[in-house]
Amino acid sequence: MRGETVAHMIKRLRQAKGWSQPRLAAEMCRAAGLPPESLTRQDVYRYEAGKRTPRDWLPALALALGVPLAEFEAALAPQKEQPATVADFLPEGDPLAPLKTRQGRRVGTVDVTDLAGRIHGLRLADDVMAGGDLVAPALRELRSAVKLYREGAHTEEIGRALLAQIGELAQIAGWIAADAGQQDEAERIYRLGLSAAQQAEDVTGVGNLSGSLAYMWANNGQADKAVELARAGLSDDAPPKARALHWDRVAWAHTQANEPKPAIRALGEARDALGQDHGDNPPFLYWVSQDELTVMEARVYTELHRPLRAVPILTEVLARYDATRARELALYLSWLAVAYADANEPEEAAATAQRVISMAADVASDRTAARVSAVLDRLREYDDVPEVRAVLDGAA
Repeated sequence: MRGETVAHMIKRLRQAKGWSQPRLAAEMCRAAGLPPESLTRQDVYRYEAGKRTPRDWLPALALALGVPLAEFEAALAPQKEQPATVADFLPEGDPLAPLKTRQGRRVGTVDVTDLAGRIHGLRLADDVMAGGDLVAPALRELRSAVKLYREGAHTEEIGRALLAQIGELAQIAGWIAADAGQQDEAERIYRLGLSAAQQAEDVTGVGNLSGSLAYMWANNGQADKAVELARAGLSDDAPPKARALHWDRVAWAHTQANEPKPAIRALGEARDALGQDHGDNPPFLYWVSQDELTVMEARVYTELHRPLRAVPILTEVLARYDATRARELALYLSWLAVAYADANEPEEAAATAQRVISMAADVASDRTAARVSAVLDRLREYDDVPEVRAVLDGAA
């Protein structure tokens, strides 16, 4: 993947093979023709966390994972400076250009209001349903909205309002597509939405879309590019709650890039922004709250392997979390399970992991499935603990 670090590349390829960290260490030793104790699980963990670079082990790593050595060498090479404006991430051409001859019906304020209502309904559905269940209606809605803009007859003001709504619709449709595992489709949708929001001069929408795309990239091994896009979308002109959400996504991108200090600074910026909120926000920000920001803070601490900070925060917030939001609850519990494992509490990690697995079984979400795999992978270090062994055997 373009822009992927060696650390993320190792983890992605290892997980694709279904290997544990000890298994990869053993395979690398075998590939290098060295005794099995020459490399340990802890070494692989350091490689994947970006704490150490496996320069001397690259040939063995490439051989063990079945990847050309040149791909790892390219990932180690200095990266070209990435674009720093949102415009650099927009699609080529103009997929939203109105038709020269419009034969559609006259579009007015009522149509814009009706579209806004359907978009909000889609967001509310996403709170309780997973991407696999919603992706088809979301894409139909997006195609219909683009057709309305391109073929309908409308004033410049109505056209700008339609573009702003298309941007909002693209954000939630992209989010749903990503949750359904359709990453390439999600990226195309996000870029379309960015184009619409920019044409509508919707600063808040541009920030929400760039933050969403950056979040997806950060989770897909493209953290450096995610940092650039997330920061490019920041705007002081957005309302406080929108800035808080965006700073959270900046924090996540830095976390996945293994940059603890800027990640924690971004969390502070998010808290400060939310503290300035006076309630005048676009409808799509209805779900952004202090609890949601606190969960993100705990997730960041978990990814940075600071369980003593993460565990108490997550246990407090999740104790009062809305149980009807099964996907989010399963996702957030997955970070709690990993934090327990990092804190050397395998029994608690196993109990929490079992809750995650049970909840995820009925959720058609690619994100949730990926988190279940991450939790099980983390638990394998404690496979000699009976409670952990029971969870691993059950999952197998």
